[in-house]
Amino acid sequence: MRDRKRSLRIARAAPACLLLAGCEGVQSTLAPTGPQAQHVAQLFWVMVAGSGAIVLVVTLLTAIALFASPRHRAFLAGDTVVLAGGLIFPVVTLSALLVYGLVMLGAGPGKMAASPVRIEVAGERWWWRVVYRDDAGSAVESANELRIPLGRAVEIELSSDNVIHSFWAPKLAGKLDMIPGRKTALTLSAEKAGVSRGQCAEYCGGAHALMAFDVVAMPQNEYDEWRLREFQPAQDPTTQETREGKALFLSHGCGACHTIRGTPAAGRLGPDLTHVGGRISIGAAILATDEASIARWIKHNQDIKPGNLMPAFDIFSESELLALSRYLASLR
Repeated sequence: MRDRKRSLRIARAAPACLLLAGCEGVQSTLAPTGPQAQHVAQLFWVMVAGSGAIVLVVTLLTAIALFASPRHRAFLAGDTVVLAGGLIFPVVTLSALLVYGLVMLGAGPGKMAASPVRIEVAGERWWWRVVYRDDAGSAVESANELRIPLGRAVEIELSSDNVIHSFWAPKLAGKLDMIPGRKTALTLSAEKAGVSRGQCAEYCGGAHALMAFDVVAMPQNEYDEWRLREFQPAQDPTTQETREGKALFLSHGCGACHTIRGTPAAGRLGPDLTHVGGRISIGAAILATDEASIARWIKHNQDIKPGNLMPAFDIFSESELLALSRYLASLR
């Protein structure tokens, strides 16, 4: 009997624990690290407070209608109360919340930020192509990871050439759809250094649920150093094992889908791997980037992320897989 009561208490507490768990972490809209997300969070709490007050008032009126004396119940049925509670109150309350929301989120034509950092993001199946350009117009690509400087406006140009995706970094800004044939722009900024997580927020088929990305906010000097390295081609391997890994990569057709700048590999179907070893994660924010994870992804990616467009490569021996993964992990 005691075990049964304990199980019932746990079952009742579980929903509350799940709700509380959603209020923190690297992908929580209620833990904002940028002004745009702060506006969203503030609007949420105002709406919660307003709706909570309305629920309390309605509950009180319901209790009066059910349990109060006939005189008080007759008062509730009067024309004045019905008109005020059924028409005037909802119109005034909802109009006030609507106006507050529009003002808070800056609805309408926005002002362009001075000298924003511009990044292009394309929604692929099922990963994110990230493009940085220098002042001369030269471009380099990354994947599933955005690096942004602290305190500066970042204008992200969003596009898709396949299906509708939705770009959402909850700790930094609201979400914006990516519609094939159109380009849209989202402006955000970060006030705290660190890593936050984003997600595709529009069902896009296949591996949609595992289509995430990381946003890394960095001090300006660190961002400048990283960006300088990012525009460089891949470093040549320095050990016999990594040289063997590079030879395996080029001889087994990996370059048909992936690019490694500075090598003959120039594929465009999959992510650019020029500096893959320097990214936080692989597989669209599924696995931490290290040799073991890269080897596991090469051989078992369909188990890790079912439905992604990369075939599982189980053709390598253990030593070959180690050399290949060690080479890719060295690309920083």
